[in-house]
Amino acid sequence: MTRSSLLMLGVLSVWAATYAQNPTRPEFEVASVKPSPPPDASGRIFFGPPRGGPGTHDPVQITWTNALVLNILTTAYKVTTLQIVAPDWITNQRYDIVAKVPEGVTREQVAIMWQNLLKDRFGMMLHHESREFQVDELTIAKGGLKMKPTVLATDAEPFTPDSVKPGKNGVLELNGSGAVIMILPGAAGGPMGRMTVRGLTVSDIAARLSQQLRHPVVDKTGLTDKYDFVLEYTPDLSGVPPPPDAAAPPVSPNSDLGPNLPSALEKQLGLRLTRAKAKLDVIVVDHVEKTPTEN
Repeated sequence: MTRSSLLMLGVLSVWAATYAQNPTRPEFEVASVKPSPPPDASGRIFFGPPRGGPGTHDPVQITWTNALVLNILTTAYKVTTLQIVAPDWITNQRYDIVAKVPEGVTREQVAIMWQNLLKDRFGMMLHHESREFQVDELTIAKGGLKMKPTVLATDAEPFTPDSVKPGKNGVLELNGSGAVIMILPGAAGGPMGRMTVRGLTVSDIAARLSQQLRHPVVDKTGLTDKYDFVLEYTPDLSGVPPPPDAAAPPVSPNSDLGPNLPSALEKQLGLRLTRAKAKLDVIVVDHVEKTPTEN
C-alpha cells in the first residue's frame, strides 16, 4: 500500500471515530417550556394538537398550548394513550411550548425531537414492553369506502377553538384539521354522539376511535389520504358517571335508539371493526419530573 493510501486510510479512520463518538442527535434548536397559566373564568381549556412544523404554513416553529406530557408521549412515540403507563399527574399538568425547528427536517425527525425534549427538559426515563391487547382492526367494509377526501389544503393547520361554530343542521364548522366529539340529546330521548372530522388520516381516526371504544384500534386499511366526515351514533356511556343533576342514568348502548359506534362506522363511512388480539408497544415511564428544567 502506498504512503498516500495509508494517509487517506488514517484520515478516514479518524473521521469515523469522531462521527461514532458524536452522532447526530435530532433536537429543537431552541425550546421554551413553561407551565400553562390557570384557565380563564369559564374554566374552559383547549388543548388541541401542536401548530406549525414540517408540512404546515410555519415549518420552522411549533407552538403547543396547554400540552399534556401524556400527549407529548403519544406524539413522540406514535402510540395511543392506552399504551402508556405513567404517573397520574401527566394527564392534568399542562405546559406551553414554543420550539424552533431546524430547516428541512421531516415529521419523523420531529417525533425524535419530542423524545429528546422529554429526556432533556423533564428528565424522563422510560422503557418499552410488548403487551397483548384486545383490539379492533379497522378495515374497509365489503360495500367499499364511503368517506370523501378532505377539502382542506395539504398544509392546513389544526382548527382554532374560537372559530368553531354550528353550521348547517347543527354540524360544527371547523376552520382547520381535527376532530370534535359531542354528546347531544337524540331524537328518541337518549344520547347521540356526533363526531365531526376534517383533514385527518385513517391512523388519526383510529386513535380517536380507541378513546371512544376504550381499547386500541389498529389501522389495517392501507389508506394514506386525509378525510372529512360527520359520524352519528349512540355512544356507550357505561362506566361514565352522569352529571350531578342528571334525572336518569345513561342509556345502555344496547338500546334501540340508533346504531352503536361500530355499526355506524360500517354503514356511514364504509369502515369495519373486527375484534382481534395483538401485541403492541407499551411505553412505561420509570421517572419524570413535573417541573421542566430552565429554558
